[in-house]
Amino acid sequence: MAEATGADRKRQSQELHIFHDVAKALTSSLDLDSILQTIMEKMAEYFRPDTWSLLMLDEEHNELYFAIAVGDAAEALKDVRLKVGEGIAGWVAKNGEQLIVPDVYTDPRFAKRIDEVTQWETRSIICLPLNSKHRVLGVIQLVNVDMKGFADQEIFFLQALCDYAAIAIENSRAVEKIQELTITDDCTGLYNARHLYKTLETEVYRSSRFGYEFSVLFIDLDHFKQVNDTHGHLVGSKLLAEIGYLIKAQLRLIDYAFRYGGDDSWCSCRRPEKIRLSMLRSAFATRCA
Repeated sequence: MAEATGADRKRQSQELHIFHDVAKALTSSLDLDSILQTIMEKMAEYFRPDTWSLLMLDEEHNELYFAIAVGDAAEALKDVRLKVGEGIAGWVAKNGEQLIVPDVYTDPRFAKRIDEVTQWETRSIICLPLNSKHRVLGVIQLVNVDMKGFADQEIFFLQALCDYAAIAIENSRAVEKIQELTITDDCTGLYNARHLYKTLETEVYRSSRFGYEFSVLFIDLDHFKQVNDTHGHLVGSKLLAEIGYLIKAQLRLIDYAFRYGGDDSWCSCRRPEKIRLSMLRSAFATRCA
């Protein structure tokens, strides 16, 4: 009995230290990767799986991708994706419920193709969803954990760490959204003038240092006041939004577009010719007359 009590105290002490380290990571940094890495490392320290991974949900494609994977199969998992509903992780993402599978070969939900890709032998999986506000952000799975002594307390502890991970993801997305709003024009969806000055300063420096050329294109809308006077400011705003959408559609990852000021001026860097031609060929706000 004394030995059991001593083991329980040691386990509780370890759990408290892990909670402390994870809470410290959450409150001292906004770097999502480092926070999630800390959480995953603490899980591995406590449960000692052969491999473990965090899969994030790509809502646009309804797929899971491996954001963090640790272990011998990690490199092979970088380009692997699972459809929501596919495999144990996909089932957890679809249903938002945890799964503990001591023997994967007795479970028809197990996706054998992952082992075929990684040349890894999965025997057991513990998989939990990262839930936030009644939606699934991703899943965490631990592969080949020693299932002896894995009871309700361990499940509770693991779920608490998953909750921490979900909080970190939500906080990171909220910060990204706030940062985006501070540099984005509400009407057009383009960057605002404040961000223009900072970006131009960077582009000029890079151009000078590395010797490449970049272009700046100013676009002025003729007779825009007549649109507002004739059709009203709501139609004028819709026109600005359409033009902003058109400009953004022509941009590459290395291009930038800004609403420069007032109602009728933009500045775009590096790719002026395609934007200019697209503007000339387009008709705007045709449904708002």
